Amino acid sequence: QVNLVESGGGLVQPGGSLRLSCAASGSIFSISAMGWYRRAPGKQRELVATITSGGSANYADSVKGRFTISRDNAKNAVYLQMNSLKPEDTAVYYCNVRSRGLSYWGQGTQVTISS
Repeated sequence: QVNLVESGGGLVQPGGSLRLSCAASGSIFSISAMGWYRRAPGKQRELVATITSGGSANYADSVKGRFTISRDNAKNAVYLQMNSLKPEDTAVYYCNVRSRGLSYWGQGTQVTISS
Protein backbone atom coordinates (compact mmCIF):
# COMPACT_ATOMS: atom_id res chain seq x y z
CA GLN A 1 0.00 0.00 0.00
CA VAL A 2 1.23 3.47 -0.91
CA ASN A 3 0.30 6.61 0.96
CA LEU A 4 0.88 10.18 -0.21
CA VAL A 5 0.57 12.91 2.39
CA GLU A 6 0.29 16.49 1.18
CA SER A 7 0.63 19.65 3.20
CA GLY A 8 1.12 23.37 2.78
CA GLY A 9 -2.12 24.55 1.24
CA GLY A 10 -4.09 27.49 2.56
CA LEU A 11 -5.41 30.97 1.95
CA VAL A 12 -3.06 33.67 0.74
CA GLN A 13 -3.43 37.10 -0.82
CA PRO A 14 -2.57 37.75 -4.47
CA GLY A 15 1.16 38.13 -4.89
CA GLY A 16 1.87 35.88 -1.95
CA SER A 17 3.68 32.56 -1.71
CA LEU A 18 3.00 29.04 -0.57
CA ARG A 19 5.05 25.87 -0.47
CA LEU A 20 3.39 22.52 -0.96
CA SER A 21 4.95 19.29 0.24
CA CYS A 22 4.16 15.68 -0.52
CA ALA A 23 5.78 12.63 1.02
CA ALA A 24 5.28 9.10 -0.23
CA SER A 25 5.39 6.16 2.14
CA GLY A 26 4.58 2.49 2.13
CA SER A 27 5.43 -0.13 -0.46
CA ILE A 28 6.81 2.21 -3.07
CA PHE A 29 10.06 1.63 -4.93
CA SER A 30 11.97 3.10 -7.84
CA ILE A 31 10.00 6.30 -8.10
CA SER A 32 10.35 7.82 -11.54
CA ALA A 33 8.37 10.99 -12.15
CA MET A 34 6.79 13.07 -9.42
CA GLY A 35 4.50 15.98 -9.98
CA TRP A 36 1.71 18.32 -9.05
CA TYR A 37 -1.65 18.73 -10.71
CA ARG A 38 -4.57 20.95 -9.86
CA ARG A 39 -8.32 21.14 -10.35
CA ALA A 40 -9.98 24.52 -10.26
CA PRO A 41 -13.72 24.83 -9.62
CA GLY A 42 -15.65 23.79 -12.70
CA LYS A 43 -12.53 22.73 -14.59
CA GLN A 44 -10.70 19.51 -15.33
CA ARG A 45 -7.56 18.51 -13.53
CA GLU A 46 -4.48 19.94 -15.20
CA LEU A 47 -0.75 19.48 -14.98
CA VAL A 48 1.13 22.08 -12.98
CA ALA A 49 4.66 20.69 -12.89
CA THR A 50 6.53 17.42 -13.05
CA ILE A 51 10.07 16.38 -12.24
CA THR A 52 12.00 13.28 -13.25
CA SER A 53 14.23 11.21 -11.01
CA GLY A 54 17.16 13.03 -12.57
CA GLY A 55 15.75 16.41 -11.69
CA SER A 56 14.44 17.56 -15.07
CA ALA A 57 11.39 19.75 -14.55
CA ASN A 58 8.45 20.55 -16.76
CA TYR A 59 5.93 23.31 -16.12
CA ALA A 60 2.58 24.43 -17.40
CA ASP A 61 2.91 27.70 -19.28
CA SER A 62 0.63 29.41 -16.79
CA VAL A 63 3.06 28.85 -13.90
CA LYS A 64 6.45 29.17 -15.59
CA GLY A 65 8.65 31.66 -13.81
CA ARG A 66 6.45 31.64 -10.71
CA PHE A 67 6.44 28.03 -9.49
CA THR A 68 9.40 25.77 -8.79
CA ILE A 69 9.18 22.01 -8.34
CA SER A 70 11.84 20.06 -6.48
CA ARG A 71 12.24 16.63 -4.96
CA ASP A 72 14.16 14.81 -2.28
CA ASN A 73 14.74 11.25 -3.46
CA ALA A 74 16.00 10.12 -0.08
CA LYS A 75 12.69 11.16 1.50
CA ASN A 76 10.46 10.19 -1.44
CA ALA A 77 9.20 13.75 -1.30
CA VAL A 78 8.26 16.38 -3.82
CA TYR A 79 7.75 20.08 -3.24
CA LEU A 80 6.14 22.97 -5.07
CA GLN A 81 7.24 26.50 -4.28
CA MET A 82 4.59 28.89 -5.53
CA ASN A 83 5.38 32.59 -5.77
CA SER A 84 3.50 35.57 -7.18
CA LEU A 85 0.25 33.73 -6.70
CA LYS A 86 -2.80 34.85 -8.64
CA PRO A 87 -6.52 34.30 -8.02
CA GLU A 88 -6.57 31.96 -11.02
CA ASP A 89 -4.18 29.66 -9.16
CA THR A 90 -7.02 28.82 -6.78
CA ALA A 91 -7.57 25.07 -6.95
CA VAL A 92 -7.16 21.78 -5.19
CA TYR A 93 -3.57 20.67 -5.75
CA TYR A 94 -2.78 16.98 -6.06
CA CYS A 95 0.53 15.23 -5.69
CA ASN A 96 1.30 12.46 -8.17
CA VAL A 97 3.99 9.81 -7.97
CA ARG A 98 4.83 7.21 -10.60
CA SER A 99 6.52 3.98 -9.73
CA ARG A 100 6.99 0.84 -11.81
CA GLY A 101 4.26 1.75 -14.24
CA LEU A 102 1.75 2.67 -11.57
CA SER A 103 0.44 6.13 -10.71
CA TYR A 104 -0.43 7.24 -7.20
CA TRP A 105 -2.36 10.31 -6.09
CA GLY A 106 -2.56 12.31 -2.92
CA GLN A 107 -5.82 13.39 -1.38
CA GLY A 108 -5.41 16.98 -2.48
CA THR A 109 -4.76 20.22 -0.66
CA GLN A 110 -6.78 23.39 -1.15
CA VAL A 111 -4.99 26.53 -2.29
CA THR A 112 -7.06 29.71 -2.28
CA ILE A 113 -5.79 33.05 -3.55
CA SER A 114 -8.00 35.89 -2.44
CA SER A 115 -7.81 39.36 -0.96
